[in-house]
Amino acid sequence: MMTDTVTHQTPAASLSEATRARFAREVAKYPKEQAQSAVMACLSIVQQEQGWVSTEAEAAIAVYLGMPAMAVHEVTTFYNMYNQQPVGKFKLNVCTNLPCQLRNGQGALEHLCKSLNVEDGGTTADGLFTVAKCECLGACADAPVMLVNDRQMLSYMSNDKLDEMVAMMRTEAGKAA
Repeated sequence: MMTDTVTHQTPAASLSEATRARFAREVAKYPKEQAQSAVMACLSIVQQEQGWVSTEAEAAIAVYLGMPAMAVHEVTTFYNMYNQQPVGKFKLNVCTNLPCQLRNGQGALEHLCKSLNVEDGGTTADGLFTVAKCECLGACADAPVMLVNDRQMLSYMSNDKLDEMVAMMRTEAGKAA
């Protein structure tokens, strides 16, 4: 009697060899029994490679690090630097915490949303920009401030500066307004 063999791909198997090699370099920084300490680095690697962190990627990281998937998910959802859905080429986070609010942070967010024709948290139809409010970026004296692609802090963002920034990014992306 012949039986069908069903193979199931485990979440960790969905990671590329290159990704697993990058994970291994991060895990090696910690004592063997503390591999879970590399969870943030592994989330960052996935986001760099895929642009966001899916639940499947969280599961793969959990298997790789030997920790519950929910524990990985808790880290992903705690920090706003991890994208839980696809985002545009340019992720624009505008601080709307109180010090920035007092210096027109909400106005900067609203200006960006209006000029890009997108709601807070949304992505433009061309996939170029995702605009979202965020919590304190630690540069209150420079308000209003924003963070571009989780890497570059911009200060004193007047409407004119915002418009110039968007135009420069469109040019960089090779798309006219």
